[in-house]
Amino acid sequence: MMTPKPVLNPRRLLTGLVAVAVGCVLNYAGDHLLGQRVELFFGLQTFNGIWFLEIFVLPLVVGFATSWIFGLGGKWLCYFPPLLVRVFAYYETVYMLGVPSGASLMPMGWWGFFVILAIESAAIGGVAGEILNKRIYGRTPREQIYKSATPEKVSGNPE
Repeated sequence: MMTPKPVLNPRRLLTGLVAVAVGCVLNYAGDHLLGQRVELFFGLQTFNGIWFLEIFVLPLVVGFATSWIFGLGGKWLCYFPPLLVRVFAYYETVYMLGVPSGASLMPMGWWGFFVILAIESAAIGGVAGEILNKRIYGRTPREQIYKSATPEKVSGNPE
């Protein structure tokens, strides 16, 4: 038995692109409002409260917004905005803005770890956004999920 090919839904694709774009804009705007650049290292004073907001709280909000816009499946889509913005911010610092005096570029291993932390924070926000948007988690009786099914057909009794 052959399984049917999945059909690409243009509306779903457009919603996904809009959700990722809104997440990227929100993350980039939040970066500039906070004024912290994760890719720069100033010594131990780098890791302050604003840095914490930039790595943990802002991506959580971005993940929530992305998932809220996309709906069911948004928890998978919310990984992309923090990744794209962090990579662009690194590129922006190296090739456009330059490294200010008294700072150095974050070592690549640390920077990668911080990107992973931001992505995981966005994943938490994405799950929360999907839960609050669609209310999908928990136990729902099968009769409520499949509206056309009668209780006799659901339980398997042919009577």
